[in-house]
Amino acid sequence: MKDPGIYRRSHLHASGFDDKTIDRMIAAGDLTRLRSGWLAAKNHDLTAAAAVSDGGVLTCVDALRFHELWVPVGRRKLHLRRSRSLSGKHPACRPMKSGTIRQRLTVATKPVDSVPSALLCATGCLNREEWIAVCDSYMNSHGLGVEDLRAELGSVGPTVTDWLYLTDPRSQSGTESISRVRLRSEGFDVVVQPQIKGVGRADLRIGLLIIECDSMQYHATKEAYERDHKRDRKALVNGWLTMRLTYDDILFGWEEVLADIRNITNRDRHRPRTPRKRELVEKSVRYSASEGKNSPRRADNQQKILASTPIRSPRGSPGLGRHTFRACFDRCQ
Repeated sequence: MKDPGIYRRSHLHASGFDDKTIDRMIAAGDLTRLRSGWLAAKNHDLTAAAAVSDGGVLTCVDALRFHELWVPVGRRKLHLRRSRSLSGKHPACRPMKSGTIRQRLTVATKPVDSVPSALLCATGCLNREEWIAVCDSYMNSHGLGVEDLRAELGSVGPTVTDWLYLTDPRSQSGTESISRVRLRSEGFDVVVQPQIKGVGRADLRIGLLIIECDSMQYHATKEAYERDHKRDRKALVNGWLTMRLTYDDILFGWEEVLADIRNITNRDRHRPRTPRKRELVEKSVRYSASEGKNSPRRADNQQKILASTPIRSPRGSPGLGRHTFRACFDRCQ
């Protein structure tokens, strides 16, 4: 974990600094008082310092960003939590209310909340798909499964439990996670991170339709731009359809994107009707399964997904429709 450069006086005492030394460091400008009992070193995190100065600690979206996880843009306010006995100019974040009791948080002892505490607070600030995307980012970057995350969060209400079982640690980006959740909520059978021969690993697949979800920074280099256009060309030659979505397409133009996807699926253009097209899909499933077996971490993550994903659909989510077996099989590949 990164060091925000903000410390409680008691922690400095435990590290061997007495009050006289601490006061000398304050006089020399090496430490700055933020509020009673809290001090900041010279190169401290400014956002965390703002939260501590306002009587709280950094949490929710800002803490998740501090931990270098994917977070949605546009959350400009300061995200902090504080004791009810303290007040400040910024409103404190509150976890989602489950029934009559809010998700329980531990007493803050550090200037920046841990990821599990920040995720609990974020249930009150992020919508379902955004929260799931952040969870995917955390699990993917730390090699965790759904049950691992559930254990870290502790006891949560039924709504958050349902959200948890819509997460997928294989997801490689926030835009991919959001697209997956939205498409599955519309009843599409979505395969996550399929392996395509001659193309490599794609983001999502619906039958023969490959969906690539680009982030804001993804094509920052000429090499990345050219590589993906070559992938798209090879996919087309081999018989696949590719739809490449930008960050703005997914976050701000989803209705048009969904209409375009339905234009393809309503005419069954994504369905492998010929033996050659069916072979393409079957090979993709086999390659994906083979890669998982050959990669210890990936195989371990797949086992965690299988072990922690209920057979039933989560409460409030649509069923898998008439292709139940294929959807369950594809989801595991």
